[in-house]
Amino acid sequence: MDLADLGLTRDEAEHRLREGLGNAAPNSSSRTLREILAANVFTLFNAIVFTGFATLLALGRWQDALFGLPALFNTLIGVVQEFQAKRTLDRLAVLNAPTARVLRDGAETDIPLEQVVLGDALVLRAGDQVTADARVIHTAENGPGALELDESLLTGESHSVPRRIGEEVLSGSSVVGGSGLAEVVRVGADSYAASLTAQAQRFSMVRSELRSSVDRLLKWITWALGPVVLIVANGQMQSHGGWETAIASGAWREAVVGAVAAVIAMVPLGLVLVTSIAFAVGAVTLARRNVLIQELAAVEGLARVDVLCLDKTGTITTGEMTLDGVESITETPGWERVLAHLGCASDANSTARCLAERFEPGGRPLEVAHEIPFGSAWKWSGLVVPAGEASGTWIFGAPEFVFSGVSAEAGGVVSIEGAGADPLIVQTLTRAGECAAAGLRTLVLAHSPATEAPDETPTLPAKLAPVALITFRERVRPDAAQTINYFAEQGVGIRIISGDDPRTVAAVAREVGIDCNGGFDARALPTDEVELGEVLEREHVYGRVTPEQKVSLVRALQARGHVVAMTGDGVNDALAIKEADLGIAVDSAAQATKAVSRLVLLDGRFERLPGVVAEGRRVIANIERVSMLFLTKTTYALSVGVIFGLLAWAFPFLPRQLSITDGLTIGIPAFFLAIMPNASRYREGFLRRSLLFAVPSGLIVTAGLISVYLVGERFGPFTVSEMQSASTLTLAGIALWVLAVLSRPFHWFRILIVLAMYAGLAIVWAIPISRQFFEIGWLPEPLGFAVLIIVGVGIILVELLRAWHVRQIRATDERHRSRRDASPAKPFRATGPRPVVSSSLAQDRR
Repeated sequence: MDLADLGLTRDEAEHRLREGLGNAAPNSSSRTLREILAANVFTLFNAIVFTGFATLLALGRWQDALFGLPALFNTLIGVVQEFQAKRTLDRLAVLNAPTARVLRDGAETDIPLEQVVLGDALVLRAGDQVTADARVIHTAENGPGALELDESLLTGESHSVPRRIGEEVLSGSSVVGGSGLAEVVRVGADSYAASLTAQAQRFSMVRSELRSSVDRLLKWITWALGPVVLIVANGQMQSHGGWETAIASGAWREAVVGAVAAVIAMVPLGLVLVTSIAFAVGAVTLARRNVLIQELAAVEGLARVDVLCLDKTGTITTGEMTLDGVESITETPGWERVLAHLGCASDANSTARCLAERFEPGGRPLEVAHEIPFGSAWKWSGLVVPAGEASGTWIFGAPEFVFSGVSAEAGGVVSIEGAGADPLIVQTLTRAGECAAAGLRTLVLAHSPATEAPDETPTLPAKLAPVALITFRERVRPDAAQTINYFAEQGVGIRIISGDDPRTVAAVAREVGIDCNGGFDARALPTDEVELGEVLEREHVYGRVTPEQKVSLVRALQARGHVVAMTGDGVNDALAIKEADLGIAVDSAAQATKAVSRLVLLDGRFERLPGVVAEGRRVIANIERVSMLFLTKTTYALSVGVIFGLLAWAFPFLPRQLSITDGLTIGIPAFFLAIMPNASRYREGFLRRSLLFAVPSGLIVTAGLISVYLVGERFGPFTVSEMQSASTLTLAGIALWVLAVLSRPFHWFRILIVLAMYAGLAIVWAIPISRQFFEIGWLPEPLGFAVLIIVGVGIILVELLRAWHVRQIRATDERHRSRRDASPAKPFRATGPRPVVSSSLAQDRR
């Protein structure tokens, strides 16, 4: 074949590029920046907050308008998070190769990927990545099987596959053996890699219980603010003599300030901010451990996961083969030199190269008269050595193909198609079947005394006798067993998923300590989601899984209430990783897989995952603690606003006075509590538990403020400033004790925070300039004594509430534990030896 006649001319290629037949992939991953800004800025929540902010500025009360800053930060955080996710998805690509090699005008030319056009002739050599879907039109040996491809990124199968003339090669696969030419048949969005990329690029935010719960709260509060605003505004006007009197006297200004204070106090402005800060601190902590967090909320993800789906190739294993063992069958001179030659050959595939681990050439090179390359049609390779110690024909390949007419099956069962089979061959194939059942890749070295070179079509020589049985296994990551044992101890179920033979997958699973008799063949999986979920509860190891089935497995687990994490490295894993609650990619993953993953293990070490769990638990536990503070405030602000509004009582605070209580009882301590160590295990029901404590504690504060008002009415008259000061002290006194209760179990730093907040309250009252700014003062003796009694009663009630809340949590945990124990599903067990926990892992677990 004249290669000059293949490929396109430069003019033809430029014309096709202008016609839109180039390899440029579409990019429509997510919303535009304008849409992101609009979605995060123009919300009802922001409308209420910034309306109040603008109102106070217009009235010249800038001191009372400081609440606008947290709202601004919340909006910026939302915009930045989504824009960063958009940029990540926009950079998503299946193809890693920066250029493609094509024939133009009969000469090899390197061009950018997007300039590959339909009809181009791709030049493919070992190590190249296929950059567009193409059909093989020529190979170096011009024979079937001369072009070997690694399609593991696309299919999940770790074995290389041959591609003959006329067969297609898919974009995203890599050439591992041979060389040749392939004519481009699909480009751009029509290519296989681009179709996977397009599905993976659909924008979605990580599923976060914290974020969804906070968003739900904000939605409830936002819709409740409308009627509350009307109640509070009317109550404030009535407290100043009615609408007409208040407007005529100018008292409406104070009424408006009170109404804004009541409304803004109901909104947990700092909760979103503190949550984002906690996520960010967690992300920075994990980054120091070589774990990349691509979306902040993913920090909590692994702490909530109860099922971890692990892709075998490239995740549990390194994707490389290693020599397992060599069993000598007959003493044939020179057989070790033959294996050394096969392992050191320049065109040796990944399996043959493993032979070099044990066999070294030594002495003179083997004189080979003819070589038969490995091919999928015959599943073996051959050498013809004309003379010397190793003279004869040597065949190296799959036992059932080397010895035609006799085949081994799983469990050592042997079928003989012809009579008079050599007992030694039968014995060899029986042993090969046993090794295959154990998940080992098994090849046989056979010898024939014939020294004639075969015809053009490879044929097996006569009088073949088995010489040695060679077994290979996939190289398991050294930290895989340790990590899987950790998750077993934590009650996290493991599902190992692979495109490989189920027996091979099961063998790897047993090697890392997973109790399984054999793998489940995914070709037998039901398509019904309910039936699929039942199988997933029973079986833990799966082989022959397609990319589409991986997505179905994740969805079926989620439908049964599981929180699913998926790990992987290939493009075939990308869709399932995106669909999972938490996607995890290793360092060697395809670029597309990394782009849709929430976590990337930059050094590929599985032992990082327990540290991620610990960090996620810290974030969840701390945010739950902090959320109770914010929701306590929302409860008392809402109830005080409604009650005081309906009764036409003057709102008991100025906005700036609420800044004192917000800062000392919530804002400052929340920041430190959110980033402190916390080893509490994750429990579902974050929102319910938070409200179960926050609502009663907020009502306790409300009762205290109502009591202060009634005391003022009964034992007054007191000035407006004195009543506002009494209300501020009452609120601070009870709320600080709520902070003290939620800081338990005590840690020296938590004790320091609580004491510092009490000291801060004393300092605010002790400094004259701060009393003037916040319009507060010392209380007259009767009112001060009443405040002490009210705060004391509030503290007792908060203690009783906390004791009841702890009992409720324990009772709920016990019910959940009982339901799990009663579940008929087969539990996951790790049976390997208990690994030594590294110092970093031990620190995480503490």
